[in-house]
Amino acid sequence: MTFNSLVYAAFLPLVVGLFWLLPHRFRIWLILAASYTFYGAWDWRFLALLWISTLADWWVGRRLDRTDDERRRKQLLAVSVLVNLGLLGFFKYFGFFVESAIAMGNRAGLDLDPFTMRILLPVGISFYTFQTLSYSIDVYRRRIPACQSLPLFAGYVAFFPQLVAGPIERAERLLPQLETERTPPRAQEIESALALILVGLVKKVVIADQLAPLVQHVYSDPGAFDRGAIAAASLAFAIQIYGDFSGYTDIARGSARLLGIELMENFREPFLARDITELWRRWHISLTSWLRDYVYVPLGGSRGSMRRANLAVVITWLVTGLWHGAGLTFIAFGLLNGAFLVGHRALRQRRPPTQRTGIPGGVQAVLGAAVATSMFAFSALFFRSESFADSLDAIGNLWTDQGAHAPTWTLGTLLFGLVAILSLDAVRARSRRSPVPAAPPALLRGLAVGTAVVAVIISSGGPAPDFIYFQF
Repeated sequence: MTFNSLVYAAFLPLVVGLFWLLPHRFRIWLILAASYTFYGAWDWRFLALLWISTLADWWVGRRLDRTDDERRRKQLLAVSVLVNLGLLGFFKYFGFFVESAIAMGNRAGLDLDPFTMRILLPVGISFYTFQTLSYSIDVYRRRIPACQSLPLFAGYVAFFPQLVAGPIERAERLLPQLETERTPPRAQEIESALALILVGLVKKVVIADQLAPLVQHVYSDPGAFDRGAIAAASLAFAIQIYGDFSGYTDIARGSARLLGIELMENFREPFLARDITELWRRWHISLTSWLRDYVYVPLGGSRGSMRRANLAVVITWLVTGLWHGAGLTFIAFGLLNGAFLVGHRALRQRRPPTQRTGIPGGVQAVLGAAVATSMFAFSALFFRSESFADSLDAIGNLWTDQGAHAPTWTLGTLLFGLVAILSLDAVRARSRRSPVPAAPPALLRGLAVGTAVVAVIISSGGPAPDFIYFQF
């Protein structure tokens, strides 16, 4: 496990214990102290950016509540947009645009000095800027009242379990939970919280981190490997990033539940989805719902002609790609998924879901999930590639089947990851379908927990990569 993971393992019980010992009026101050300590452990200098975003949107929200002048309200909303997207744009995209301008100038025959400026990406900036921006937009739309308490609003922005990698919580869900006095969780709630944390650790440490060497081995030089190796590494990366990201979400939700806070579900068994549209409805739900409400719908995607809706889909997915990072690989990732969704919508119009195909329903579900997962894994090829040239090399070898074979341990590692992640999701999906899931026998629960703990301990030896979405 990483040093940060070990620090968090000691940090969380201390915060939870103090939280329930303190009177309610002091708990928000503990959350703030814990959150700023947790965030500052990466780099204390970036706390200033978190404070800027917090203060700007708290100020904007209060003033939006106090005026009915539509022109003034639009100006105030513009302040929030400029501050949040300005911070995000500068720290995330400045280097990309400078390098692109230099490259274009050199191709045009201009001898531009290689001006470079190394800007570290503040951890979690994509998450908390979107979270505060959604608050200002919702106050502007009068969906929610402005938060009058600065400590309360700051706690909403900086709540440490989900600060650095989501879920992107809406103010209407999280603020009331932070404001209302909570009672200590019961034994059943503590058990479910610890189970979520353990499942998250299994996804991250036992599954995702074990697939990371295979992915790195191939993607360090994708042009050197054949079709089978590229396909295996791309599927392995799809499983790795799912285990890594959904594992973080489970840990965040379990940690928050110990404090009496319920965070939203961010993943809903996406690799069991029957098509690519359903897969994306189940993946990173807090981001996809954010983009739906604040990009797709305002662009007219939910009304008007099919052409307008398709254009809104493509633009929304371009924004999705850029949200993940500045680079042609992320732009290609976004546009490709936009094309997949537009194509799937056109296919559904030609063959409605109710039309009989002659294929049994169970077989259709398996085939649909396999196709959707393959499409996702192919788009993730761009997401994982170090450069656009590398992604083109990988696609070229998929087509021509040139290059070296995958290492002999590839198939076993890939099968392990695939079976493990699908098994966890199948169990969760089954419990979701059952209105009153039957509790497994105590012996079976004990064996499952013991096996999971031992697997996490065994898999934790040596250095391990941080969560992938920390870089976003």
